[in-house]
Amino acid sequence: MILEAPGTTLPPGSRNRSEQRMTETMEYWAEEELGESELSNLHSCEGKIAYNFRDLRFLHQALTHSSIKTLENPSNERLEFLGDSVLGLVMTEFLYNLFQQHNEGDLTQIKSVVVSTNVLAAESQRLGLGEHYNVGKGVTRRKKLPNSLLANVFEAVVAAIYKDGGLEPARRFILRNVYHQVLNVASDRHQRNYKSLLQQWAQKALSLTPTYRIVSEKGPDHLKSFEVVAVVGDKRYAIGTGPAKKEAEQDAARKTLNMLDETEAVAVGKK
Repeated sequence: MILEAPGTTLPPGSRNRSEQRMTETMEYWAEEELGESELSNLHSCEGKIAYNFRDLRFLHQALTHSSIKTLENPSNERLEFLGDSVLGLVMTEFLYNLFQQHNEGDLTQIKSVVVSTNVLAAESQRLGLGEHYNVGKGVTRRKKLPNSLLANVFEAVVAAIYKDGGLEPARRFILRNVYHQVLNVASDRHQRNYKSLLQQWAQKALSLTPTYRIVSEKGPDHLKSFEVVAVVGDKRYAIGTGPAKKEAEQDAARKTLNMLDETEAVAVGKK
């Protein structure tokens, strides 16, 4: 980084040249210290987590198990410690903002499930982080990595992103990967009341209340089938189906919650 003295102006292009030199320095380090195989492993992992590191050392450490740590290559244990706190902060703020009608006990129980070892391990498995995890021979002989290790590497990657890019990239990574888990846990606790969850989201994010419009009604009275679309403001979202209007509305709300994109989820988490 180039520091400017008060009252001075840097020549045009100085910042770009500085950033380019920094990038070239990191690429040189990666090629010299890691080798082509590990560098390829890190770049492949970057693609899966949808984040490009400015400093690959953070990702390399996040993917290094204590069974193969060295003085030059420390394990991911410290990053796990940091990642656990970053994950906790992001999820606490997100749940606090999203579920304004929930009490402390409800929020705590939802959070405890969402950040549990089993849930984080499942997300780690889905992302394929275990395929990039550098572990010792004693661990690799197992048919499948334990959930504890998979959860730990997820937390370490959270911390690596946080150290490399700050809180916002870490927040996006977390919500992109565990947002649907929040919906599953919350809806389970409230008898699958997806309409209530969608209303909470819409009122918090958009200051609007969802409505439901019948698209079609088919079949005889004893075998009715309804199609209902969820509408928030002027935007039509998902169409739900069911043997009654209430069931179709719940289905439409569920599908709408599942289709909300990362940007909409993050917007709620920051309010």
